[in-house]
Amino acid sequence: MLCTEKGREVTETEFLAAYDPAEYERLSVAVDVVVLTVDEGELRVLLVRRTEHPHVGRWAVPGGFVAPDESLDNAAARVLAHKAGLDGIFLEQLYTFGAVGRDPRTRVVAVAYYALVDAARLAAAAQAAGAVLATVRVAWAGETGGPAEARDPDGAVLPLAFDHPEVLGTAVLRLRGKLDYAPVGFPLLPERFTLRDLQEVHETVLGRRLNRDSFRRRMLASGQLRATGDHERDVPYRPAEFYTAVAALARPAEQ
Repeated sequence: MLCTEKGREVTETEFLAAYDPAEYERLSVAVDVVVLTVDEGELRVLLVRRTEHPHVGRWAVPGGFVAPDESLDNAAARVLAHKAGLDGIFLEQLYTFGAVGRDPRTRVVAVAYYALVDAARLAAAAQAAGAVLATVRVAWAGETGGPAEARDPDGAVLPLAFDHPEVLGTAVLRLRGKLDYAPVGFPLLPERFTLRDLQEVHETVLGRRLNRDSFRRRMLASGQLRATGDHERDVPYRPAEFYTAVAALARPAEQ
């Protein structure tokens, strides 16, 4: 297709050969990954402490800049692998954060992802990476939305870098919203789990109690569970049966 330039028709090949991207200001693009788990009735997030300016000493979700030849999904997977030692887990794009002053260095647009992993694996990854598992707290109910806090094991609020309170709150909101129609609770559990374990995950994410009988009926009728035939052992109550998820949720990086 031809277009005109200074009264002369030019082809797209000619246009691209003469195109100078330096004529326009550029933005930096980053990815941030909110890595969540459920442990002992608490929603927890993996945080790393910043060792460089800006916001040195504050805590942040793992993140990094996107390379010019790198897809967003691959950048998020790289950040997970390099900063948290995790791969092959559920990873989904969350939201784009682009407030003008969100990063004091320059204009940075961050594409946030959230990742879900079982507690034992995330605890091991956090220890190996020198990261911390912080407890997530939100001041809002249901799907109201808003920023979230991260607290250390002593209950102290951790100062978060950049706009990460909003990033973390958005991840909680997304997870709450998807529980009723997508099997996002299963990546937060080990391979085998009881219905009690599954209900605890749902209650922790939602921030409220659920009726035991109706929850069991809904889960068993969903087609998302497969009974293993094995039961708990050495417990002071009636042993519960173990289940597995019919289909694991995981999104590998683009090739």
